[in-house]
Amino acid sequence: MQRDSKIWVAGHRGLVGSALVRVLQAQGFDNLVTRTHAELDLTDAAATEAFFDAQRPEYVFLAAARVGGILANDRFPAEFIRENLAIQTNVIHQAFRHGVKRLLFLGSSCIYPRNAPQPMKEEHLLTGPLEATNRAYAIAKIAGVEMCWSYNRQHGTKYLAVMPTNLYGPGDNYDLETSHVIPALIRKFHEAKVTGAREVVVWGSGNPRREFLYSDDMADACVFLMRLDDERFVRLLGSDESRTGRFEPPLVNVGVGEDVTIRDLARTVGEVVGFAGDVRYDSGKPDGTARKLLDVSRLAEAGWTARTTLRDGLRLAYEAYGATQ
Repeated sequence: MQRDSKIWVAGHRGLVGSALVRVLQAQGFDNLVTRTHAELDLTDAAATEAFFDAQRPEYVFLAAARVGGILANDRFPAEFIRENLAIQTNVIHQAFRHGVKRLLFLGSSCIYPRNAPQPMKEEHLLTGPLEATNRAYAIAKIAGVEMCWSYNRQHGTKYLAVMPTNLYGPGDNYDLETSHVIPALIRKFHEAKVTGAREVVVWGSGNPRREFLYSDDMADACVFLMRLDDERFVRLLGSDESRTGRFEPPLVNVGVGEDVTIRDLARTVGEVVGFAGDVRYDSGKPDGTARKLLDVSRLAEAGWTARTTLRDGLRLAYEAYGATQ
């Protein structure tokens, strides 16, 4: 991927896509193609085909998706599976038809079984039942991995799936109905500080453990992977299991390799925000999976590790949130 290569970042306004644009621009890639949802509905097959006909990108970062936290996933499973399957199907197929050199598909660590061994390795895919609260979204993302794998096997394409851990950073979604845990906590603690509230209520017991990666670190990892030489990139694309007998999907975990409890996370967010009151845990609300920690050894072996600490990342995320208030 050269600095003058034509690169399309699908979903450039979201948390992931906006980070990709920032990192690409910072590294000197200036031939970027972007479209808002109003300009291009990727669930529309004809519109997606027309876009590829007109633009013909050489490289694609597929970060467009319908996303949300536990509440949104539990409330709207039909929309999560339908829209994500449509987006992936349209983009991956048109990338093949129009000769895209490399495609990077952004998934989620929720693709792994709810009781997967910890830390979760790429080989744990499809080895057990999924977490019920986000099964529809997870199955859609698993289908995206399989699409990349299938097109690679049948057509010789170079499509790689990356599974980021829980992400946060500038451009996050702070709607308490649909957000993930960090933006929800930042908003709750900020509003409590501003209003002088004595208490913040956090969903669940506080005991589940989660891994968190700053969004610009994630984007840096994605660009790093897309810039690998052909020999190293192709090694990440797995193998044809029907011929080798090995289960090796074109999949790379992207994370930090360590996790914290939600209780410790809430304490750190409160300190970063400057909230001095109490925290109460509502155990009547769902916890989700007890632990989700990624094994990131495959990415480390390729030569990349995260740089931003959780506290530093939270400070940057809070600064970005404060700028919008």
